Amino acid sequence: MKNCQQSNRSAFLHFLILPSSFFLLLAGCNLAPSYHQPSVQTPPAFKETNGWKLAQPSDGVIKGKWWESFHDPQLNALEEQVAISNQNIAAALENFFAARALVKEARSGYYPTVSIDPAVSKSQAGHNAVAEGNYSAFTLPADASWELDLWDAVRNTVRADVYAAQASAATLENMKLTAQAELAVDYYELRGQDQMIQLFNDTVKAYRDSLDLTTTLYQTGIDSELDEAQADALLETTLAQAAALGIQRAQYEHAIALLVGQPASTFSLHAAPASTQPPAVPVGLPSTLLERRPDVASAERTVAEANAQIGVARAAWFPTLSLTGSAGYESTSLSSLVSPQSFFWSVGASLSETLFDAGKRKAADQQAWANYRSMAASYRQTVLTAFQQVEDNLAALRILATETQQQDVAVKASQKSLDLSMERYRLGIASYLNVIAAQETLLGNQQTAVTLRMQQMVSSVQLIMALGGGWNTSELPSSGKLVLKSSPGGK
Repeated sequence: MKNCQQSNRSAFLHFLILPSSFFLLLAGCNLAPSYHQPSVQTPPAFKETNGWKLAQPSDGVIKGKWWESFHDPQLNALEEQVAISNQNIAAALENFFAARALVKEARSGYYPTVSIDPAVSKSQAGHNAVAEGNYSAFTLPADASWELDLWDAVRNTVRADVYAAQASAATLENMKLTAQAELAVDYYELRGQDQMIQLFNDTVKAYRDSLDLTTTLYQTGIDSELDEAQADALLETTLAQAAALGIQRAQYEHAIALLVGQPASTFSLHAAPASTQPPAVPVGLPSTLLERRPDVASAERTVAEANAQIGVARAAWFPTLSLTGSAGYESTSLSSLVSPQSFFWSVGASLSETLFDAGKRKAADQQAWANYRSMAASYRQTVLTAFQQVEDNLAALRILATETQQQDVAVKASQKSLDLSMERYRLGIASYLNVIAAQETLLGNQQTAVTLRMQQMVSSVQLIMALGGGWNTSELPSSGKLVLKSSPGGK
């Protein structure tokens, strides 16, 4: 009897293994098109680098912590908090974990599904039944089913999910880069406001001195009441403008608090006018831009995902083969349930093919191709946008450097004009209106100079962001890491 049981089990296993091995040999017919990265016209060089100050050879690439090139300890401390505390980055990280879990879920399609379904029942037969009386039934079955991946539908689904997870990882890196760059921009906008506030504070002090002078001259009968009123009006107007500067500074401070994941009510930065100069940013060649921008990498991985989905759609045109098997014990007595006489097994195979679906599969195939072409177009648009952003900021920095130099000359000329007007006013040979005009011109030029320097810092940050911020596609997780590596906290 024992040999009989072993024979039954062997037959069951051979039925499952041999056909499975045969059909696995047939598998591997990948119906997805061979993937090639969409072609994009890449310029040989950036146009706006004419006259650009090149970085030294030792600084030929942007480092990972690119913000350290600005040599600002306060900015460095804030940037370190972004990747840890920013909630948008935290959400993007969870999206990546979810995309990685989808890869593992798709891989489960490679294997059979096994389930057990133990049951017990008690029945009472009727008086007219063939077997009258009470009886019990105990079953302990194990069922297995396996749909063979003959046409790589599962394999292409796994590929698509791997590409989607890689795109999600690149999106996460782009989210980090965006938040880090936004923080640096807001930081230098705030420092620009600090410098502007200091300028207005110095100007208010100078205007008070001018008002004191006109008041003294008026009281001594040398000057007129009109000149005193004009000096007072200019002072009060400037005080109002200085007060308004605090609104923007507060808003930048609140924006920085949000980026570092802190409540705006408990976050503050001490006033400290910016004193750093824009760093020399290594630009490199346009062809390397495709490997250095995480948003470009994300768009490219999305194209690869769409390409794999074409294979999934094509597989629906072919028949599916499923193997099923069941084995276990069945008895009317619990004491004899697990015994050779109670063992049973059954195996089977089924082949199914859709003969008519009113164009459903054809539409799905067309949709997959259209989605691929759409993603390819989006990828090319992302690349073109990347080139534009680099060129925009190169041009801005080059022109701002020239404009700043010219503006510094204008500030010196305005200061000289004010000094001469004030001296002539003191000597009584010029009207105070000349002094007011010179004061307003000087303040306007000084404001422009502060704004231009702030724009230089902002454009430097934006150029680094446009160049990818030191990221590289080699940092994308491989398919092996996506499948095997578990996330922290059981994620």
